[in-house]
Amino acid sequence: MAAALGHDIHFHDKKIALLEAGPRKEYDHMPDSYSNRVSSISPGSATLLSSFGAWDHVCSLRLKPFRRMQVPDLGLQIYCVFVYSEFSKVWDACSEAMIIFEKDDLDDMGYIVENDVIMSALTKQLDAVADRVEVFYRSRAVGYTWPLPSHSCDTSPWVQIELADGRRLQTKLLIGADGHNSVVRREAGIKNIEHQYDQSAVVATLHLSEATDNNVAWQRFLPTGPIALLPLSDTASSLVWSTSHEHASELLAMDEESFVDSINSAFVSISLMAGLVCLFQWSNINHSDFIDTAGAMFRSAISLLKPSGTAVRQLPPSVAEVDPESRAMFPLGMGHATEYVQHRVALIGDAAHRVHPLAGQGVNLGFGDIACLAHHLSAAAFNGSDLGSLKHLLKFETERQRHNVSLIAATDLLKRLYSTRLAPLVLLRTWGLQATNALPPVKEQIMAFASK
Repeated sequence: MAAALGHDIHFHDKKIALLEAGPRKEYDHMPDSYSNRVSSISPGSATLLSSFGAWDHVCSLRLKPFRRMQVPDLGLQIYCVFVYSEFSKVWDACSEAMIIFEKDDLDDMGYIVENDVIMSALTKQLDAVADRVEVFYRSRAVGYTWPLPSHSCDTSPWVQIELADGRRLQTKLLIGADGHNSVVRREAGIKNIEHQYDQSAVVATLHLSEATDNNVAWQRFLPTGPIALLPLSDTASSLVWSTSHEHASELLAMDEESFVDSINSAFVSISLMAGLVCLFQWSNINHSDFIDTAGAMFRSAISLLKPSGTAVRQLPPSVAEVDPESRAMFPLGMGHATEYVQHRVALIGDAAHRVHPLAGQGVNLGFGDIACLAHHLSAAAFNGSDLGSLKHLLKFETERQRHNVSLIAATDLLKRLYSTRLAPLVLLRTWGLQATNALPPVKEQIMAFASK
């Protein structure tokens, strides 16, 4: 947010202070090892970063684009794969349903970028506007004094911020971007609707058995939660495995060989037969013959009505080893602030909303908040308006809540829908995936929404 406003021409006469709890992060050259914390950056987020020069730094450091995404639903079955293509795949463990998102043109569908790379790029762009933006690294706010909506000569129109080192700052607009445990949100008295999922996410950096183009983002829905492989390079991928707290602890405690075996087992076992690559799904415990039959009939009907609606299924990469010390876990939850703004206060990112990582949209929601708020603040600065006025802050709140609430609700519904083994619900989601996969206009609308 500070970098976007610092590079805005209408803020050339404004002073911006950024309180950063962590140390300064900047890389001229990336380390050989990958960080275990990565983000899936949408084209819309890349456009925002490009608007103030940060994306060029990201591209000069390290990123991995992908052009397809596949969401399949597999049981005990065999698939023969004849061709390779670039896409992203997602599937469900209790049926054969699958959905593939892909770009028909040469545009990238998204980018997997390490969080440290993004931070380094933002640091460089903040340095470029050091005359406008002052960054307080390793700083912490310990107290806030809020102005009254209608101040008199005896009251201050400024928000007062007291730092842990004794310094005091004041501002006409305080933007809270301090995470899902936001102190700004709490001190401003903004309520937060929260729900803790019975899941933790296990992350790790993985090395593949052999080099591939690795342009596919893979995700499979298991009854305990989704597992995803996100491409980092031709030989490495990032793991995000959402599962029960107990299983997550077990995964962290495993030796490296058992951990790698668990990942490969969660996806596929590979067998080479008669020169063809065939795909065997190991886990058939959640599989149902009834679901198979009903799904096959529905899929056959779709293929008759729209033969082009099906796509070749590709083999996921085999994992060979995990980076030492790269395994970590963190609890998952959903949250949404009842208000994004108050007089002289605005919330963005995780301070305003928290979403399950299965859709990979958490960071993109935050970047969307930044783009929207920066737009309205830029217009206010151009018009000489009070930046802390609710007049334009409420426009930001309305726009972002309309977008964010629908995505958070849809993600929460998917999480709950794929956490059940009840046959009627499994059948409904099977048909839903198959129907959506056969309707390119529907998939294009989903991709367009996620790309914002």
